[in-house]
Amino acid sequence: MSRTLSRLLQLPSIAVLLVWMLVPLSMTLYFSFRKYHLLRPHIQSWAGFKNYQNFIFARKGKGWVWELEFLDFLNVQWLTDLAIATPFATSFVTVIGNTLLLVGSVLFITVVFGLAISVLVNREFAGRGIVRVMLISPFFIMPAVNAIIWKNMMFDPIYGLINVIWTMFGAEPVPWLELYPLQGIITMVAWQWTPFAILIFMTSLQSEDREQHEAARLDGANFIQIFLLLTLPHLARAIAVVILIQMIFHLGVFAEILISTKGGPGSASATLTYEIYKKALEGFNYGLAAAGGVLAIILANLVSIFLVRFVGDNLAE
Repeated sequence: MSRTLSRLLQLPSIAVLLVWMLVPLSMTLYFSFRKYHLLRPHIQSWAGFKNYQNFIFARKGKGWVWELEFLDFLNVQWLTDLAIATPFATSFVTVIGNTLLLVGSVLFITVVFGLAISVLVNREFAGRGIVRVMLISPFFIMPAVNAIIWKNMMFDPIYGLINVIWTMFGAEPVPWLELYPLQGIITMVAWQWTPFAILIFMTSLQSEDREQHEAARLDGANFIQIFLLLTLPHLARAIAVVILIQMIFHLGVFAEILISTKGGPGSASATLTYEIYKKALEGFNYGLAAAGGVLAIILANLVSIFLVRFVGDNLAE
């Protein structure tokens, strides 16, 4: 009786959660098959898979050809020449590559630096509490503010701190966000999310058995051996949690791109999320943007399955 009552009490919240999730998802899926342009809202029709074709492919006559970058990778010259003369609908391959590179790079940086810093501060020293608070504080900065700080205070070609230090060694100022736009975005995101990894790792280290460390030192183990054989296995589940949670957020990175590079130069720093924004709010093509949203959901699920099955299981072992 008590179990039945508890389930009945949970039903309203579960129903609200399902509606909150399924209604937007269903509308996105519906509009992805519709020809729906905000500048011509009275003209709607069934588009089938044409929105998906427009988002992924470029059209020439009645045929469809792959993105130019992919053709260059295949090294098929006549297809590449044909593609050069084709008005492309989107840089789909570039956008997907940028998205995966952004997620992978940020995960690598945050996990590596998070591990190193959390292990270093997990010992007694004067001012440890203040240092911990300072290390975690960047995580509470809003993404838009984070982008403004890095764009104007760090990467500015004239007044940025990086260029000030750079010119002190006699080098010429460098427009970092113009020459290395995606690397700049990765730096911004990694700087903000490394404190999250530090926080999770430091919390996990509090439950580590210190007696094992003392026994290992008595047996002659050095710092690296203790870290690889005792600390790292203890942090395995924490690492899996950090990777999975960050992956979900990094697939949707948007504010840093909009404020700092606007996806440029060209599409050099555009991700799938930003491409959907351009189609919806700059191109007013909601049908095309909805198709991109469905593709983003598919990509997120594929990456999640990979991380859960390969990364999570391996670390848990």
